[in-house]
Amino acid sequence: MTAVGTIDELLANNRAYADGLEPRHLDVRPSRRLAIVTCMDSRLDVFAALGLRDGEAHVLRNAGGVITDDVIRSLAISQRRLGTREVMLIHHTDCGLLNLSDDAFRAELQAATGVAPAFAIESFTDVDADVRQSILRVRRSLFLPHRDRVRGFVYDVDTHRLREVRVDEPPAAA
Repeated sequence: MTAVGTIDELLANNRAYADGLEPRHLDVRPSRRLAIVTCMDSRLDVFAALGLRDGEAHVLRNAGGVITDDVIRSLAISQRRLGTREVMLIHHTDCGLLNLSDDAFRAELQAATGVAPAFAIESFTDVDADVRQSILRVRRSLFLPHRDRVRGFVYDVDTHRLREVRVDEPPAAA
């Protein structure tokens, strides 16, 4: 008997999903002209939580929903080539990066591999402060022409509700 792995099971799920749909082509440009940056946490179903459908928004995910150079790269492409005009940042309660020690995790990676990681870990202890920092990183990026419509939120993983986090600094002029 052959053991079926998780990926094989997911491929079978995809075949069943695709077989139940009519072929269609969606425009590469998100119809809502929106980019969402959020955490990779498996408890966040962004499309369901926001009532989004396929083709309506770009969704960028990483550990913590951190605004890294790579996220800025993706947002620059999203805005300059694919027409997005708004950025929604969604962090969440009970995040795996909360209270993680950057130094300890960096040391763990170095001990396991013999190489210190070149990337920042970007852990945090205050989710609201991290959302504010993320908003400011987007607003201050010269690579993004649309920095005036950036809003940040905290998603409660227990209640599934969003709470807005505001920044006192006005948006940067484009």
